[in-house]
Amino acid sequence: MAGSAAPAAPPPPAALLRWAPLLVGTGYVAVVLMAADTAPTDLARYAGYLLLALVLPGTLVYRALRRRPHTLVEDVAMGAAVGLVLELPAWALYAWLGLANWLWTWPAAIVGLFLAVPGLRRHWLVRDYRPAPVGWSWSVAGAVAFFTTYLSSTFLERNPILPTSEGTRQYLDLAYQLSLAGEAKHQFPIHLPQVAAERLDYHWFGYAHMAATSLIGGIDLPVVALRLTIPALCAAAIVLTAVLGWRVSGRPWVGAIAAVLFFVIGETNFTDPVTMPFGTQASFVIWHGMSMIYSWVLLIALIAVLADVVDRRADRPVAPIGRGAFVLAPLLMLASSGAKASSLPVVGLALAFTAVALLIATRRIPWAVVAVGAATAAAQLFATAVLYRFKAYGVAVDPLASSLEPYWTPPPDDWPGPVVVLAVVAVFLVNMQLRVVGIGPLLWLRRGRLEPVQWFLLGGALAGLAFYLALYQPGSGNQYFIRAGFPFAVVLSAWGYVLLAERARLTRRATAVLGAGALALAGTLVAVQFRYAGPATGEIMFDWLRPLLWWSAGLAVLALLAAGLWRPATSGVATLRGRGAIVLLTAVLVVGAPGLLMDMRKSERSPNGGAYANIPLPKSRIEAARWARDHSDPDDVLATNVHCLAVVNGWCDARSFWLSAYAERRVLVEGWGFAPRVASSGSYTPFWDQDLLRRNDAAFTEPTGAGLRELRDRHDVRWLVVDRSVGEESPALGRLARLRFDNGRMAVYELS
Repeated sequence: MAGSAAPAAPPPPAALLRWAPLLVGTGYVAVVLMAADTAPTDLARYAGYLLLALVLPGTLVYRALRRRPHTLVEDVAMGAAVGLVLELPAWALYAWLGLANWLWTWPAAIVGLFLAVPGLRRHWLVRDYRPAPVGWSWSVAGAVAFFTTYLSSTFLERNPILPTSEGTRQYLDLAYQLSLAGEAKHQFPIHLPQVAAERLDYHWFGYAHMAATSLIGGIDLPVVALRLTIPALCAAAIVLTAVLGWRVSGRPWVGAIAAVLFFVIGETNFTDPVTMPFGTQASFVIWHGMSMIYSWVLLIALIAVLADVVDRRADRPVAPIGRGAFVLAPLLMLASSGAKASSLPVVGLALAFTAVALLIATRRIPWAVVAVGAATAAAQLFATAVLYRFKAYGVAVDPLASSLEPYWTPPPDDWPGPVVVLAVVAVFLVNMQLRVVGIGPLLWLRRGRLEPVQWFLLGGALAGLAFYLALYQPGSGNQYFIRAGFPFAVVLSAWGYVLLAERARLTRRATAVLGAGALALAGTLVAVQFRYAGPATGEIMFDWLRPLLWWSAGLAVLALLAAGLWRPATSGVATLRGRGAIVLLTAVLVVGAPGLLMDMRKSERSPNGGAYANIPLPKSRIEAARWARDHSDPDDVLATNVHCLAVVNGWCDARSFWLSAYAERRVLVEGWGFAPRVASSGSYTPFWDQDLLRRNDAAFTEPTGAGLRELRDRHDVRWLVVDRSVGEESPALGRLARLRFDNGRMAVYELS
């Protein structure tokens, strides 16, 4: 009828609103990867691998083991972790049988089992899920998008998949990681690819995962290592953190806030370029050593399972996993044992702490906790004896030696000794622990009467800190223990935050105002640091801490002034009464917000994400290595005349990994600087078999028929790779071996 109002547009379907965060989040990650020169076909292959070869079989197995469903996102996230666990024995079996190219059939076996067995078919379709709050989903998707942006700035944009020129540079460890993935792709058992006969006593499970990704997905290994794996594992860790917080607390927002504290709030700092005084930026250890993020995915899932074992109460807010937890826990422990050496010690100490706390509180032995503690000890023994063969990698009990003591030794001339020690401790807590201050309100609100799972989370947070402070390891390796404690700590901190917010009885409007205020404060802090932060300068290590010390002192004064003025300023505003504590805690947690943005700023100004070991990776070298890969058999061994990253005062820095990385082949002797047997003595340690090294080098400088035959028959060397910028090969080599590749700088000879 003329003049009548147009009918209102129908609301969007509820299903679309529920799935929008997932679609937007995954779409954003895909766009970022394609902007970093990832081919759409590789993305499609990787998506197929994730869905069909990891998430699907893992989710089916998780559903079969857990008692009742909670949420779909939990089933899928925990299923992804279980898929990573199942992938390891499948890879080992297929590799041992020489059937690595058939690895794609292992998920089909799981799927076929769940199709064939009547009792398992019900796990294909689950209807009793609790819907995830839309706000929770958008928060998690936002955290994934933010951290993917961070990775793009610091990692993806800085490191091309393959070198583009002779001047290309790359962070040192990336080639080493790629070489381990290539070794796992073609060999079993695993050796150190830079020294063909040397066994690899190391946490290498993450590199087997990359190898499986390449084998099953049919994706070039550099694409897997330098584009796909790390963003995907980071996204999985973010979602799992959100799932863990919700599961253990029964409050969805505990999980969302924990994910933000873990992957959005960085280390607190006030230098530009940003410094890393007590180890490294947590985010930096993710891409420069993917074993950290791989281990976090498994560890977060393990915490969720152990939390179910620790808390056996019938009135838990989330449906328990049930008896299946006693199957899942050992599986995740075994996978964690070879994912990162720092994971299980933290878990074990957390369980011991929990057992003692529950024994005191209930006067009964918590046998379930004791049982999983024994399983943790068994998994650690397996790792120590079988994977690491009792190598300590320089780890020693020396409290504070590589954590805090270097900052007060020697002390600054203008500070009294005790004051310096207190200042270093304070700066350490601000730098590394500010995001976990929510633990304090939780302990206060609970009056020390914690739930069993809260004891467990507190134990993990303290265990990571204790190992970090008590142990010494060259190169700040002890920092990985405190990183292993982070998942425990951020969940407990977020739980304390939510409890304090509930106590404040925030309305929806007040919550929105608090959130807007937090964003405004974060933006202000970022702007101030961008404008006023400067480089750390000085002659002693304490000088690195001065900017953060004064920045922290200034913020503390402002916080005290605000706290003193809060009551009189809000006396006439009823909505603000009783809410000062949650406002203060919000402000404190937000202080670290500039951390990752400052790291991105540093990356924009320097090559390769600002990494310190930024080395040349000439295109000509990688062309030769990949030619050797394409024309050799996986069991062939290469020999090269390149061993040193640099020669300093006659000493070889033996961290050359490019050939084994991009050829995906073992090398008789390449670089030995990361070999387990010299890990504690440094990369300038001479090679332990000087006779072998001499015979290797003689093949290029003084080749003889007998010498080349010995390399071929005794050491399986089939190819000689020469870098003429290091040393010209002897003219006699062309008469004794067949020249197959030559691009001017590089030459590859075949031994007949």
